[in-house]
Amino acid sequence: MSETAMASTQTTEPRPGNELLVDVRGVDKVFTRGSETVHVLGGLDLQIPKGEFLALMGPSGSGKSTLLNLVGGLDRPTEGSVTVGGQRIDKLSDRKLAGWRARHVGLVFQFYNLMPVLSARKNVELPLLLTKLSGKERRKRAELALEIVGLSHRLNHYPRQLSGGEQQRTGIARAIVTDPTLLLCDEPTGDLDRKSGDEILDLLQALNTEQGKTIIMVTHDQRAADRATRTLHLDKGRLSSEPQA
Repeated sequence: MSETAMASTQTTEPRPGNELLVDVRGVDKVFTRGSETVHVLGGLDLQIPKGEFLALMGPSGSGKSTLLNLVGGLDRPTEGSVTVGGQRIDKLSDRKLAGWRARHVGLVFQFYNLMPVLSARKNVELPLLLTKLSGKERRKRAELALEIVGLSHRLNHYPRQLSGGEQQRTGIARAIVTDPTLLLCDEPTGDLDRKSGDEILDLLQALNTEQGKTIIMVTHDQRAADRATRTLHLDKGRLSSEPQA
């Protein structure tokens, strides 16, 4: 698909008719650093329908990763509510929130975060260790996830034996192995060359369009954002459909 065609599929509003999956209302996030109080997000609202591929853009320090962490239950808002799939996750206890994340959230990082002493298959199996699945079933699911990302032939290779693109594919396989509700990607192509980055974006698009995965992707790259169905810009704690001056 050409860049022009990809951009033409973009919309600034959620697609109508789809079930609302993420509902962020009036969220403030304040950090305290010594005697300094830092307001990262202020009164932010965000609604994401099921099956959307949303790109979040904005300058460094604008709060993109903070917002991603709030939606993924990795952090809690200072004020406001975060509801995912009808569940107020900001009201869950730490134990219940950890269980919720294990069931519903897949994370893809810029620098892969693979365990160097484990094979690709073993790395992908890691989230399944929190489940009651047998070793045989964990192996089966890990191999299926690696097949989905095109790495069936590399499942016994270690991270040092994989290219950057292959390491990121392994990271994506690890993120989808539990069949999560949300796939959260923080600069997934930021450490890759153009060709490898395009291949990862092709894969994310396929996961969205063919498997219906709901994806939120933080990126600085407009080419990456053009692959999403909607792009929002975050700056000074506020969301907009256009970059702020």
